[in-house]
Amino acid sequence: MENQNEVIIKQLLEEDEGFRKTYKTHKDYENKIARLEKKPHLTAEENVEKNRLKKLKLALKDEMERTIKARQTKG
Repeated sequence: MENQNEVIIKQLLEEDEGFRKTYKTHKDYENKIARLEKKPHLTAEENVEKNRLKKLKLALKDEMERTIKARQTKG
């Protein structure tokens, strides 16, 4: 059974264009980070890029969590 957050996320993905874009960008960053982490050795530039993407991804996660919490309170 789905938990409440999963249900809210599905609703937001269907109904909220801004949330959908944020979610997609978050997934894109996640995939880019995973590709970098699969490399045996990173250049200095790749390491900087990985850290930059992690910070951006975290900011998007925080934004999505705020949206989910706001939806929960309306609920």
